[in-house]
Amino acid sequence: MPIKYTPPSPEDLAALKNTLGLTGKQMAELAWLAGDQHWRKYTNPNPDNARQMSAQMLFTMMAQLELDAETIERVLARMRAVGATIELDKA
Repeated sequence: MPIKYTPPSPEDLAALKNTLGLTGKQMAELAWLAGDQHWRKYTNPNPDNARQMSAQMLFTMMAQLELDAETIERVLARMRAVGATIELDKA
C-alpha cells in the first residue's frame, strides 16, 4: 500500500522525547538504533546535519508505544517466519 509521508521535524522528535520523559539512549532503543548518538542525528536542528526519520523507523517506535507485548511478539514471530533473526533485549 503506497503512502505519502512527511517525516517529523527534529523539533517534533525532541518534543516527543520530552513528552515521554525518556533519555536519548532510551529513544535510540525505542527506534532500534545503535546508540543515542544516532538519535541525536534525528533531533539536530541544523538542516545541513539533520537526518530525516524513515516511516519504517517511526512506525517501529509508535508500535512499541501503542501495542501490547503479545502483539509485538506476534509481529516479531512473523518476521522470524520469513527468515529474520531478531531478539529484543529485555533489560
